Formats: sequence, structure tokens, C-alpha cells
Amino acid sequence: MIRTPPSRSSVEREVVDRGQTVFVVDDDEAVRKAIAMLLNSIGLRVETFASATDFLDSYRAECGGCLVLDVRMRGLGGMELQQVLNQLNFDIPVIFITGHGDVSLAVQAMRAGAFDFVEKPFRDQYLLERINQALQLDIDRRRGRLERNSIQLRLSRLTPREREVMERVVQGQSNKVVAIELGLSERTVEIHRAKVMAKAGARSLPELIGILARVESSTAS
Repeated sequence: MIRTPPSRSSVEREVVDRGQTVFVVDDDEAVRKAIAMLLNSIGLRVETFASATDFLDSYRAECGGCLVLDVRMRGLGGMELQQVLNQLNFDIPVIFITGHGDVSLAVQAMRAGAFDFVEKPFRDQYLLERINQALQLDIDRRRGRLERNSIQLRLSRLTPREREVMERVVQGQSNKVVAIELGLSERTVEIHRAKVMAKAGARSLPELIGILARVESSTAS
């Protein structure tokens, strides 16, 4: 299935260790060892598991990386493991591997959020490229969550009055209109508006609108 691992120089520019782990779950020991050897050859951290339950017992959401998962295994299968991960809100990128060319399974897996579906036998270079892309996706997701959490923390520091001003300002109301609606002076509105911008970390109204949009989109998803 997997040939002699490519030399480090041919892949090190594409796949680098960024403090993440590639988790390999397959009940075929030979496959696990072959994939681990391939990934170790270019410096990636790898953990292998003989069953989906073993992986679930070990995995924690804060562990960065991606999952290389066999579809058909004894006990809990790959598709079932994906369902469990989705139910637990673990959004680790999943690359399915299978020796069974099943288009319906591939469609089902992709609809459930799988990153890719690779059929055996596969090219080493292709698997490495997809793993590299999955690891980058994991980094992007985690960076996005940190950014949203930071924004939400900053917005939580707004006073009720500052929130009232913010809601009206982002709707396009002028300071004068906001002042009339809230029974405040324009100068007081200006002060509240400045505090909103400072606490939100926004330098302009469009930037403030963009910050709020990112928070709303993450809440909706």
C-alpha cells in the first residue's frame, strides 16, 4: 500500500511540524505502522490507535492536529466515530482512508464534515499533501476561535449604556439621532462611542461592524 517513504528534502517544504499531532486510527497494524513511519520520516508527531474507542479514550479537544481514519474497522467504525466527534463538537479535520471504493460512503463522510476521502492504494505524496492542508485548516480554526473568544471578552466589558449606543451606531444612526433616542447629550454619546471603540479594539466604524459580524457568524454556526 505505502511504498518507501520519500526523502525528507522532497516534502519538508510542504509538511512541517507545528506542534500538532496526526492521529492514525486503523485496526490494521501494518497500515498503522506504515503511515506512522511515513509521517515520522518528515518530522511529524504521530499517535496511532487500533480502534476508535481507544482514540476516544485518549483524545482531548485541545489537542491540535488532524485524524487519519479508516472507514471499516471492527467495533466502532470510522463513520460512527465521525458522528461521535460531531456530537461532541470536536472539529478536528478528518481524512478517511478505505480499501473499498464506495462513493456513497464518501459523499456521506464529506457531508458530515470530513476533510477528504482517500482510497487505498494511495500515493505517499498525495497523503502528505492532504495531511499538511488538514493541519493548516486546524490551525486556522483554532486561530479563529481564539480571535472570537478575545472579541467576546472585550465586548463583555461594555456597560449596558455603551451597548445601547453601539447597537444604534452600527445601524448607521448619527450621534445626534442616538442622543435624541436615548435622551442624552451629543457629547455624552460621543464619549460612550469612543469607549465602545476602545473596548472593542476597533479603529473605525467599518472595523467595529466587521468585528460584530464575526461574532454573530460564529454564534449562528
